[in-house]
This record gives sequence, C-alpha cells and structure tokens, in this order.
Amino acid sequence: MIKYKILCHDCNRSFDSWFSSSKEYEKLKNKNFLNCHICNSLNVQKDLMSPNLAVNKNDTIFYEQNSKYKKVKKKLIEYQKFIKNNFDYVGKNFAHEARAIHYKEKKNLKGIYGTATLEDFKELKEEGIDSKIIPWLKDNTN
Repeated sequence: MIKYKILCHDCNRSFDSWFSSSKEYEKLKNKNFLNCHICNSLNVQKDLMSPNLAVNKNDTIFYEQNSKYKKVKKKLIEYQKFIKNNFDYVGKNFAHEARAIHYKEKKNLKGIYGTATLEDFKELKEEGIDSKIIPWLKDNTN
C-alpha cells in the first residue's frame, strides 16, 4: 500500500488517499476515477509529500529535530528556572498554601509553586484566588 497526498486544483484542498501501488494510482487517474471528496472535481493530482518514516515510541530524535518543539521546550525551561529562583516550592500543599496567602493567614513576600489537582484549581478559581497551570518538564530532560 502507498499513501499519496492528493491536491484538488478547483478548491485548493489536499487530502490523503491510499493506493495498492503507484501503477494503480495512474490507472485510476487515467480512467477519471479520482475525484475530490470535498467539491467532487476530477481536477486532482498527486501533491508533494515527505516520506512517512516509522518512529519508535521511545525514539525522541523525531521530536528533537522539530524546531518548534525545541523553541517551546527552551522557553519552558526558562520559565522553570525563573519560577525556581523567585518562588517558594510548596509541593502538594499548593492549594492549602495559596488559600493561606490569599486569606492572609500567612504573610509571604514570594509567590509559590507546587502541584494541585484540576479540582483544586477549579475551587481556587471559584474563590477568586489567582493561580495558573503550566507544563513542567522533569529535571532529567535534556
């Protein structure tokens, strides 16, 4: 089986389609059996596409080569360093500590960070306590 990206020249949309072989694609194209599933036009042809490579789930090379992934990862690491240097880590007590600061039971000049459940975050929001969820990368991630 071979997968081709098909481009419709009438509606400028592309879609993927499977064929048993490249000869089969040519045969169907010559007989006008290929049409756009969106606008029903016969004015379709193969478009450029990159090969589809099988990637092992444990193989992170694919993700490391993606420049967007690298940029986002770099920015997250910068945020984490800033947070670690300027906020107090409270671990799983985040919701309790946030309430204590909000209701002035504790005087804390620094912000806090830690972990909480989604339910905890919903309750904090309902109480008017400002808190944010950000993705956190493990320290052993390169």
